[in-house]
Amino acid sequence: MVPDMFLNAGGVTVSYFEWLKNLSHVRYGRLGKRFDENMNIHILGQIEELTGKKVSEKERKFIAHGADEVDLVYSGLEETMITALHEVREKSLEHKKIKDMRTAAYVCAIDKVGAAYEQLGIFP
Repeated sequence: MVPDMFLNAGGVTVSYFEWLKNLSHVRYGRLGKRFDENMNIHILGQIEELTGKKVSEKERKFIAHGADEVDLVYSGLEETMITALHEVREKSLEHKKIKDMRTAAYVCAIDKVGAAYEQLGIFP
């Protein structure tokens, strides 16, 4: 059973990405898109040269395509959610008194708030 706060976290995470983007006034992917495309085209050329086989035009476009903003947001969201799921799962397995994933998610959240307070010198 997946905790409700975990399910709601996806929307909050994407909102956070949007907030970061607005603070920096730079679109995600703008800095690396052309570099990635050029590097992928170069790698494709090397593969074709070494193998003596040509990649189809459809595959060439797919492979060479640099990440768009939406690709980067989905990638960041996926990484964030997978990491959070593993963290919650580990917490639930680590403590025998935790009976469900929702409680484990609360414990993870409280631990993070406590660590932030400690780093800021607010608590103890």
